Amino acid sequence: MKLYYMPGACSLSPHIVLNEAGLAFDKVKVDGKTKATEAGGDYRTVNPLGYVPLLELDDGTKISEGPAIVQYIADKVPAKNLAPANGTPERIKLQSWLNFVSSELHKGFSPLFNAAMPDEAKKIFRERLVTRFAHLDKHLASNDYLMGKSFSVADAYLFTVSNWAARTDVDLSTFANVLAYRKRVGARPAVQAAMKAEGLIK
Repeated sequence: MKLYYMPGACSLSPHIVLNEAGLAFDKVKVDGKTKATEAGGDYRTVNPLGYVPLLELDDGTKISEGPAIVQYIADKVPAKNLAPANGTPERIKLQSWLNFVSSELHKGFSPLFNAAMPDEAKKIFRERLVTRFAHLDKHLASNDYLMGKSFSVADAYLFTVSNWAARTDVDLSTFANVLAYRKRVGARPAVQAAMKAEGLIK
């Protein structure tokens, strides 16, 4: 398998999950501006949209969109308990969390990285993100992870997206439970390994 990634982007989520799953894979770094791969190829020939992540399987099958990729990985190694079984109410809960992170957080952060976005608009997005983190803070007051007591693929995604707060002036300092959660997830060996591999920590 090959994971196409950009350091610190949302592709960090499947990078973490692949590490948690213990699956062998190759990493292909993509330049966010030029869309060139490390080997000099044009990433848009792999994914015409030009964004990461993308997981290319050994048979050439390409899977895009982070929430789909992490569920595919989890289902490859059910013994790791990274996602509940398909068709169960718990799996639907996991998908709900993945959708929440994708639509309410990920897409909320995206405009904050746009230099052309007016400051007044960025203020609106920041305020909206704070309400979403307040919701998470309440949930994490009585849950170690999004799904309760056990780490899941949704936590890899939330950890990745919440990393962007410091870079976009979204203040999480009042959310003690979110901060404790980030520390808990960030200490996991698979998370540490992914972040080191992407040059995000030493």
